[in-house]
Amino acid sequence: LHPINAGRLLQGAPALVACTPLGILEILRRYAIPLEGAEAVVIGRSDIVGKPVAVLLQQANATVTQCHSRTRDLRAHCRRADVLVAAVGVPKLVKGDWVKPGAAVIDVGVSAIDGVIVGDVDTDAVSGTARLVTPHRRGVGPMTITMLLRNTLLAYEQRTRA
Repeated sequence: LHPINAGRLLQGAPALVACTPLGILEILRRYAIPLEGAEAVVIGRSDIVGKPVAVLLQQANATVTQCHSRTRDLRAHCRRADVLVAAVGVPKLVKGDWVKPGAAVIDVGVSAIDGVIVGDVDTDAVSGTARLVTPHRRGVGPMTITMLLRNTLLAYEQRTRA
């Protein structure tokens, strides 16, 4: 995410936004997850996912709490979330009892345990509680690619208009 686009995002001005955060919001939109007034928790503070997705959720009128791997009582924060985005890179960090019934859980994490790719969310433990759980494989990734194509088209249009 270029610093100019990051600044424009923070100001609410038109900008090319990082593809994964855009993809996350598109997933939430397509599944009709209400964001206005929702309690959203973002675990992760990276410049490419955590920070931009927190800003986008705020712009959608969600109340956002941004956490990280060292947040005290992370479970309690997660239990309040209507929307939970896990993008911290800690394998299976989010357990089933961390999730509020009916929550939307977006797993952005990608890690390997004994050669097996896993996400930040223990998907099997969470799936019985959450309304929506994105799989760690073929979940957010395809939507990230879609948003990359969208950004490419927007950048082309901006350049040809100038």
